[in-house]
Amino acid sequence: MFSLKPTRSPLASTLAVLAATAVAGNVLSAAGPASAAPGAPGLRPSLCGHDQRPTPQEYLCARPGDLVEVRIGDVRPTQPSLGHDEVYYKLGRYTLGKDEINKKFDDWCETNGQVEAASADPDARLDDPDSFRCELPVGQETPESVAAMKTVVIGPGGSLFLTDGHHTLTSFYELPDGGADLRIRLRVVENLSRLPRPRFWDRMKAEKWVWLRDARGNAVDVGELPRNVGLAEFDDDPYRSLLYFGRDIGYTAGTIPFQEFFWGAWLRDTRPAGLAKWDTNDLAGYLGAVEALTKAQTALSPDAVVDGGRTARELGVLAAWNDGKARDKGEFAKLSKPYADAKPGKLAYALAYKAQLADD
Repeated sequence: MFSLKPTRSPLASTLAVLAATAVAGNVLSAAGPASAAPGAPGLRPSLCGHDQRPTPQEYLCARPGDLVEVRIGDVRPTQPSLGHDEVYYKLGRYTLGKDEINKKFDDWCETNGQVEAASADPDARLDDPDSFRCELPVGQETPESVAAMKTVVIGPGGSLFLTDGHHTLTSFYELPDGGADLRIRLRVVENLSRLPRPRFWDRMKAEKWVWLRDARGNAVDVGELPRNVGLAEFDDDPYRSLLYFGRDIGYTAGTIPFQEFFWGAWLRDTRPAGLAKWDTNDLAGYLGAVEALTKAQTALSPDAVVDGGRTARELGVLAAWNDGKARDKGEFAKLSKPYADAKPGKLAYALAYKAQLADD
């Protein structure tokens, strides 16, 4: 069982005890403060083998599968770049959206293991979880809802290394009702806090839980990784954005960490025809680039090695472009909808938000 120390978060009132949920053989739990361990007066009690550390950290005892509540300003990125246009889509959807319930509450609930938002007060805010309600209450998570959560590895000293969710947490960070103090739960992939730092990074590299190439494909050192989330911390990788908009048109997003970065490295090397006309501020030009990319993906053999030893099949390539649907159907049709539509496409939101930034 993993214990959280008392927290200032509004979420803490509902996070006293997470009901035991078996997921892939792991029991997910987040109980209240642990009782003091026995020991002679004046001696520090052992904390999961970390009794030599001067100040026990709250995540040192986390086990794989545990759900831990974090302050997003405390997580450490494991990649040097983001697709800024993906974040602009999310921010556009959150601030210019036409949804009945603001999409930011859906995304927060999904990230927190609670599926999506069921309702929200007129003045609801992300930093006030009592102002909106998620579909699943805390303690009633399912294997499916937990699988959709963002993930973290516990590193030396109890540090939190984010292995999935950089775009989502950065989007929350950039919102007026978000920021560094916003709290969210993440699912623990592994606890490597006992490893010395060099061995920790060796393990992270071996497990492919860190991406050490910049937006131009050049190798970077772990010391060059950002210290926090937030747009200003990350270089912009336009290929990473392009891959995001190509989801379910050329490939399906899966559970492999940095999936789009593997595809992006392949894209950077192959440069399919059609990308020369890619205008990141024009809907038609952007759609043309997405179409060129995704048609090049689906033309690959499933056994073709894309990058880093990963095959097209492992990276979710679809058997047919747009899942076999015509251009005016399926995901490509959804992506093509302009901002004037009742349900704009992701690209339209990204472009509308960027236009707003240019006007400010």
